[in-house]
Amino acid sequence: MPIVSLSLKSLRNRRITAALTVFAIAISVTLLLGVEKVRTEAKASFANTISGTDLIIGARSGAIQLLLYSVFRIGNATNNISWESYRDIAARPEIEWTIPLSLGDSHRGFRVLGTHRDYFEHYRFGRKKPLNFTNGGPFEDLFDTVLGADVARSLGYELGDPIVVDHGLGRAGFTNHKDKPFRVAGILAKTGTPVDRTVHVSLEAIEAIHVDWRSGTRVPGMTVSAEDARKMDLRPKTITAFLIGLKSRLAAFKVQRQVNEYRQEPLLAILPGVALQELWSLMGTAETALTAISSFVVVAGLLGMLTMLLASLNERRREMAILRSVGARPLHVFGLFIVEATVLTVLGTLLGLALLYFALIVAQPIVDTRFGLYLSIGLPTARDLAVVVLVVFAGFVAGAFPAYRAYRQSLADGMIMRT
Repeated sequence: MPIVSLSLKSLRNRRITAALTVFAIAISVTLLLGVEKVRTEAKASFANTISGTDLIIGARSGAIQLLLYSVFRIGNATNNISWESYRDIAARPEIEWTIPLSLGDSHRGFRVLGTHRDYFEHYRFGRKKPLNFTNGGPFEDLFDTVLGADVARSLGYELGDPIVVDHGLGRAGFTNHKDKPFRVAGILAKTGTPVDRTVHVSLEAIEAIHVDWRSGTRVPGMTVSAEDARKMDLRPKTITAFLIGLKSRLAAFKVQRQVNEYRQEPLLAILPGVALQELWSLMGTAETALTAISSFVVVAGLLGMLTMLLASLNERRREMAILRSVGARPLHVFGLFIVEATVLTVLGTLLGLALLYFALIVAQPIVDTRFGLYLSIGLPTARDLAVVVLVVFAGFVAGAFPAYRAYRQSLADGMIMRT
């Protein structure tokens, strides 16, 4: 169409300001779609972390706190559970399987989880996907360890490599258990969950490395070698929490009530799905704020385009006069500005999509390694396309005001008789 060709030539003549306008719109679109991408992927990542588990039981605290430290390895428990209470609850007829969990130590910034071999059999993530091994298998020896995919990749571990567990948390623990080193017996396949950033050992191993420790410190003058520890009774005294799978999900509320009323010690049983909903309801305000901020950035980009078109009106009166002199009508001038605004918005939106995918490609491995959030790269979703259409429509509407001004101005100039 002639008017489209004319609009493109006009924009080419003002290419610097046009390019800056397109870039501003692109950045705003990238931010808007990026915030939405991170929000949806974070929600999906949290939801896919655990599945097939009917109840999580820990010391009485808050449901979200229990969920965070038992599943996401965030924070610490207010108290532990006695082994006797665990065995008593696990023996109930409604329960099909249990997975005990013991937290507290670390290895070079990664959490160490003490558990049972049943963990590798019953733990599910995503849509009830089981854990798989890329190398090796579950621990067989007392001082065997199984690494999550991110631990092995980040630290460069292979089967048979020695590992020393740090006492406590952080990049470097308060002290370490170098007198009782572990050996890498297995490496798990990537799951996109906190499992990837976990060092797994047996519950008995957790007891073994702490036999000569009391209240978080090594007992002065007491040294128990790894071989001597093997001969000791390493039955756990306490655990941090445990996961439960029921024979029938209909019994979930019954068992939950029984655990919450447990008389031997104060315990809390939560439904993982319900706790996740509570977590997201708390984060709803932050989600809304991020979406609002990114939306305002898009509005700012469109206002920048509007300002550019309005500022150029007086400078382009000569251009409009020439167009009128060769037969262009005021409606043609109106259409010229509308097309320019639409072209700028479309180009900015397309560039914004390109920047988004470039940012995803660059940030995906970094975000996955540091934060455990896997950002999938795929075709734009229906919501993304709806946002793109909405932005283009907003650009069209924003261009209508300067187009109307140009139309009125062109009409007035055409009525003036020049001598």
